[in-house]
Amino acid sequence: MNLLKEFLLEDKCSYLKDKKQTTHYKIIENATTIQTQELIERGYRRFGKMFFRPICADCHECQSIKIDVENYKFSKSARRVLNKAKNFYTHMRPPSITQEHLKLFDKYHKFMSHKKEWEYSKTTPEHYFNSFVDGHEKYGYEVLYFDETKLIAVDLIDILEDGISSIYFYYDPDYQEFSLGKLSLYEEILYAQKHHKKWIYLGYYVEECPSLSYKAQYKPFKTLQGRPSLEQEYIWL
Repeated sequence: MNLLKEFLLEDKCSYLKDKKQTTHYKIIENATTIQTQELIERGYRRFGKMFFRPICADCHECQSIKIDVENYKFSKSARRVLNKAKNFYTHMRPPSITQEHLKLFDKYHKFMSHKKEWEYSKTTPEHYFNSFVDGHEKYGYEVLYFDETKLIAVDLIDILEDGISSIYFYYDPDYQEFSLGKLSLYEEILYAQKHHKKWIYLGYYVEECPSLSYKAQYKPFKTLQGRPSLEQEYIWL
């Protein structure tokens, strides 16, 4: 593993108000699929070449969660979401950056700043590239959703040895009625089932954070126990 840099950073919590957060960062050049798998299994997330996980001493609200794909059953409401979007077109390819990406990303975050009081700042091409395009190696992909020729959503994922790590998803707020967030997750599960992947790694579940608490709806799932190092075995229950 070509570790370029490793550090801790304390800042205000990204998920809970009035709390501090300590995050462990690893900047890794040319991380392989296996190396990324080992980090994801231990609670890290990947943005570009940066792998990170919260390690707050007095708080354990961030729970790494993964969906059990083999035992997942689609509900009637899930099938309605899939059916409603049957005329949309999807295309999977390595992550890229275009003006269309940046415009949609900005539109989504402006919308979320009003809907969920997210902090908003206009992204730059450099920031987007560093977060979502750089470091994808041979396992990072974007799934583009189109309404005819119009880009309406982007799902960024890593396809690993035993599952899919769901990195980030954003969509056109004009298409709220289609539940595109749910749609993208259902499509990930369908892809994983078709390609014999066991898990969808959803990142962090935080019960008191509306932007993350929804993840508990997707059952069955498992959560990571503790914060194992790369030298320790990981346990999901």
